[in-house]
Amino acid sequence: MIAETVSYLEAVKCLPGNGTLLLHNVSWEEYESVLEEFQSQTAYRISYNDGVLKIMSPRADHEFPKDCVLSLVRVYADEFDIDVESYGSTTYRRRRKTKGAEPDTSFYVQHASEMRGRDEIDLERDAPPDVVVEIDATNESLDKFEIYAALQVPEIWRFDGEDFKIHRLVESKYETVETSAALPLVSARMLTDFLQSARENGQTAMLKQFRQTLREASGG
Repeated sequence: MIAETVSYLEAVKCLPGNGTLLLHNVSWEEYESVLEEFQSQTAYRISYNDGVLKIMSPRADHEFPKDCVLSLVRVYADEFDIDVESYGSTTYRRRRKTKGAEPDTSFYVQHASEMRGRDEIDLERDAPPDVVVEIDATNESLDKFEIYAALQVPEIWRFDGEDFKIHRLVESKYETVETSAALPLVSARMLTDFLQSARENGQTAMLKQFRQTLREASGG
């Protein structure tokens, strides 16, 4: 544990990019105090699993893939006139499960209407996000799968630095699948290809291409 005279924030500021502070035997109350301390430090990712606290320092290379994914989701929602509510890197936690995590971004589709405009999300009463997105070239997010399963998150989109994979919750474990249940025309290959297109051609051109692909796939 860190001495009381040194804050967690001060400790993680000493970490290199993508560095991780890992602490054991942390109480739920201390975890919540850490969340409060980092409330204005949204670039850090904090997870908690049965007393194990992990704080990861930010990396700039998470932003571009995350922004591309959200842009794709919004175009999909616009094209098919469906509700999508994005909640970014909201902290999702359940005290009874002693678990909590913050994805790179997240959104509601099937539960969008009931979650619209929420300032706070309490998984003791609210549905978990339909999709969480993890941008992860170092495999750190794989440790969070157990947390997301306990929180009953139906779907994870994970980018490993080269490819996207879609993981769907089946009973209590995630299985890798080809297509999304939340947005059925979205596949892992599609996410990978359009991210590469954005890098090569820019996001505007990529989104126009994506919209056309959706229209062709739906027969529109």
